Amino acid sequence: MTVTQFDSDTGAARGVERIVRLMAEGGPRWGVVVGDHVHALRGDPFGDWGAGGKLGRLDNAQLLAPTRPTKIVCVGLNYADHANESGTEVPAEPLLFLKPSSAVVGPGAPIVLPSQSERVDYEAELAVIIGRAGGRPCRNVELDEAWQHVVGVTCGNDVTARDLQARDDQWTRAKGFDTFCPLGPWLVTGLDERDVADLEIACLVNGEVRQRATASDMVFSPAELIAYVSRIMTLEPGDVVMTGTPEGVGPLAPGDVVEIQVEGVGTLRNPVQRQEDPAA
Repeated sequence: MTVTQFDSDTGAARGVERIVRLMAEGGPRWGVVVGDHVHALRGDPFGDWGAGGKLGRLDNAQLLAPTRPTKIVCVGLNYADHANESGTEVPAEPLLFLKPSSAVVGPGAPIVLPSQSERVDYEAELAVIIGRAGGRPCRNVELDEAWQHVVGVTCGNDVTARDLQARDDQWTRAKGFDTFCPLGPWLVTGLDERDVADLEIACLVNGEVRQRATASDMVFSPAELIAYVSRIMTLEPGDVVMTGTPEGVGPLAPGDVVEIQVEGVGTLRNPVQRQEDPAA
């Protein structure tokens, strides 16, 4: 990995940019983290941009999901150990499914357990955000060109109603509830394929490690996934490719705090609550 130094407080790699979406006066806006402050972003992450004036301290910012995707393309069984724990063979080709954009929430937002399900699981994932290459749509790209269409990466949680997944022939209901795609805390740019290949991905629930693997354990690399998906559908700037989850998936309960950690990127934290809670 070419980026080897990390901020001890945030876990973000030094020498890269952390781009955020935050709630500001007048509504959501883009920002870039500079030290312990957020500065306004001149432009947007998918084109030319630069840092503007200070918006405030990072620890006071209300961070939102760092992208507004038209779609979230997910990959099932992309770690052999997870396929084994699921009692399923590793697919010969990437196993794709979609989450709706309405499932996206940002850091700190609650994961709401729906009344229709009796078991909802966490799934830690590296999330790849499309949008470089001048902001052009990504369509029919070759493997060696795929990473040119990546603007950055973030932490993702492919929350899943496991009992509904087992019951339905299709996974749309199990994967598509509101709040079932936490993303964040920010979009990290400046990592190349070699950087990402060695990143460690982990899930902690109430401080206890439940999942841990590296991106090199994937059956299909992020670049392979982007090239494959782009031959099926156009990937627009801001779209998300969720790259699969390692072994160790398990249930969430009300009151839990789930953390998705990606080395060199940061930590995505979300509390868990039931749908019938007054705050839901």
